Amino acid sequence: MKKHIKSIWAICRIWLPGLLLGGCVSGMSLMPTPNLYVSGKGYPEQNIPDVQRSPHIDLLYVTDRLVEMNQGVARYGSGRSASMAFGTVSVDIGKGLTWPELLQISKSATRSRAIPVNVGQYVELGRFPEIPYTFNMVHGKPVIDPGVQASVEDMVRQFQATMRHRLAMSRRKDVVIFIHGFNNSFNDAAARLAEVWHFLRRQGVPLLYTWPSGAGGLYGYLRDRESAEYTIFHLKQTLAMLASMPEVKRIHIIAHSLGTHVITTALREMIIARRAAGENPHDSLRISNLILVAPDMDIGVVRQRLMAEQFGPAIDQITVYTAQTDLALEVSSYMMSGKRLGNLKSTDFDAKAKAIFASEKNVSFVNVLDASSFIGHSYFLDSPAASSDVIRVLEGNRPGSKNRPLIHKQGSFWELPADYPAMRHEK
Repeated sequence: MKKHIKSIWAICRIWLPGLLLGGCVSGMSLMPTPNLYVSGKGYPEQNIPDVQRSPHIDLLYVTDRLVEMNQGVARYGSGRSASMAFGTVSVDIGKGLTWPELLQISKSATRSRAIPVNVGQYVELGRFPEIPYTFNMVHGKPVIDPGVQASVEDMVRQFQATMRHRLAMSRRKDVVIFIHGFNNSFNDAAARLAEVWHFLRRQGVPLLYTWPSGAGGLYGYLRDRESAEYTIFHLKQTLAMLASMPEVKRIHIIAHSLGTHVITTALREMIIARRAAGENPHDSLRISNLILVAPDMDIGVVRQRLMAEQFGPAIDQITVYTAQTDLALEVSSYMMSGKRLGNLKSTDFDAKAKAIFASEKNVSFVNVLDASSFIGHSYFLDSPAASSDVIRVLEGNRPGSKNRPLIHKQGSFWELPADYPAMRHEK
């Protein structure tokens, strides 16, 4: 009974703001400075190219959101587009800040005021043909219409040319992809990637993949879950375009909440297809890190569709962040009548599952102890400890190493305390 009441209270805390705000979040401000830069050597700027030393950030995005008119201005909304588009969007950290002022803020644990994160107008650079693509049957096999195929190939060339230009300006030839979760607008997602990439020392090329979430209202969560399925085709296209570029050395993916379902479903289908074609998906997809934060995924589905199909070996390192104080996932568990991966403890896994994770050695579960801000769902931004560990993951550090002094619980399961990355002994 107590658990039932707690779930209803959690629903009220999460759903009522969505009803009042219509699925939008206003007044976005810069995430707290990661502990890494407060207790360590400070925010390092020496490897940041001169052209990127500015509070202004220019992001590349891919989306299948529908363009909608809002007070006479064309913006990407929560509707679904049959065609995928790519372009750039500008994000400014602070209002009138200089680069030296932003550097000082980026190594300070406290701030005298909130630092706004403002998303400007986007510029669409290209748009793919609408799906489904027209095709004909030739000798019993479907063949895309030559005209449509030519249009697709032209858009691929344009996207890859844009990516090459950005890679040329980066010391690291990596792509960092962010995939947001439920109830996020285009601007929400762009702001989140901009601030995360800033604290990632602006290394590699940031790419926002934003799908049609943010419907809002009483049934917004259910509609967003359907849109999460809708976007899979376009996400696979995006990953395939990147994987076919020899200039891209590594791909890192950060997925949050319902976005974890989006990316794991897309990757699962790509891994199956590439194995069927005789390829090694680990080599052909080049996914270095898959970071799943607060995954809104049914644990039974994870066992059946990912673990049973050897999903893990296709990726260098998989990091799953969990928190038992995540009220959003508690609501999801209540609504979907199934345990969510993002709020499980090590004791919630049976011996067989633990043995599989231990044998793969590249999957780690990190329980975040400092995830108590309001709903406790966006701790990869709100918790200076969690954001520090995400940075360390993307630098290639393994759990338990000198640079990632997590508390080892058992097997593949670790804990992340609030004062991380302070050195600790294994318990």
